[in-house]
Amino acid sequence: MSHMPSLFVSHGSPMLPLEPGTAGPMLKALGRELPQPAAILAFSPHWMARVPTVGSSPKPATIHDFGGFDPALRELRYPAVGNPELAQRAASLLQAAGWPAALDPGRGLDHGVWVPLRFMFPKADVPVVPLAMPWPLDADGAYKLGQALAPLADDGVLLFGTGSLTHNLHEFHPGAAADEPPEPYVLEFVDWMRDAIDRGAIASLLDYRRQAPHAIRAHPRDEHLLPLFWALGTVGKPAKPQHKTGGVHYGMLSMDAWVLA
Repeated sequence: MSHMPSLFVSHGSPMLPLEPGTAGPMLKALGRELPQPAAILAFSPHWMARVPTVGSSPKPATIHDFGGFDPALRELRYPAVGNPELAQRAASLLQAAGWPAALDPGRGLDHGVWVPLRFMFPKADVPVVPLAMPWPLDADGAYKLGQALAPLADDGVLLFGTGSLTHNLHEFHPGAAADEPPEPYVLEFVDWMRDAIDRGAIASLLDYRRQAPHAIRAHPRDEHLLPLFWALGTVGKPAKPQHKTGGVHYGMLSMDAWVLA
């Protein structure tokens, strides 16, 4: 089985399936570019637990964990199977690294997982295993959590961090158009992150809340950026980071992604 790169994607609003903008085509192209994974281990901020918990259902349900959006979204399903054996291996790796990991046989796939995967793997033909974000967690902890799971890439597992490169929902206003012009601070923050990732400046990235411009405005809470640090942890200092531009939705949600290898 070939070694898989790791990914960070911005999953955006639950409306992405209906308002794909530039991000939807980017995610579709990304799915075509990747080698076919044996399975996907997905780390999303929309499932939090006291300890790292791995979903071990053989048939994870599609979770519609949102309200107030177009009712058509609740009709969407992503019928990927799970992989209980991968879930057990992931939990074992975490435990070996000192994390008090657990399994959850009833957990499904939240929208942070299934929304981007509908674009990337529309046939739902790759098994998907969700991983809960242990809370509280910081950037350094997310990086170390990823390091513990790095061996899975050698088995063809796609280590899939899903969040948002910028995520200040206080600035979202009803009636906002998906294609509104981006706020200048969003572009400055994205440029800083892209440069730091290109340079492999891991220490600076993990200290982004002090070093990055507009960090607190871009992420009043940083749970949506922690999957990026998790993905970086799975590869260490990436030799060939590939930045994928997804545009900015609603003026404040950067939809960028990285392939990390």
